[in-house]
Amino acid sequence: MVNGRFEKIEGTDREIPADFVFLAMGFVGPEKGSWLEQLGVSFDERGNVARNDRYMSNVPGVFVAGDMGRGQSLIVWAIAEGRSCAAGADAWLMGETQLPSPIAPTARPLQ
Repeated sequence: MVNGRFEKIEGTDREIPADFVFLAMGFVGPEKGSWLEQLGVSFDERGNVARNDRYMSNVPGVFVAGDMGRGQSLIVWAIAEGRSCAAGADAWLMGETQLPSPIAPTARPLQ
């Protein structure tokens, strides 16, 4: 860091091959722009992407976890939801799953 800003270090660029890329967008909530409209996903009453008990949106094969489905929350919730969402996607793709599903999409923190 220089003067409180990150500076690029020459020679540190790298390319990582991937079949899928997941974007962590932070706490801004789902951006209601062209890509969500093109997908045709539904939103809940809070403006988050609506999902079923397997974390799938109303669009078959489009799964939602973390801030996009829950709204602003803690990273521990996003991690648990990511695991549960992976189990939902696995079950949808394979017909069954052996993956753990630690929390339901409707789970809430203890009050």
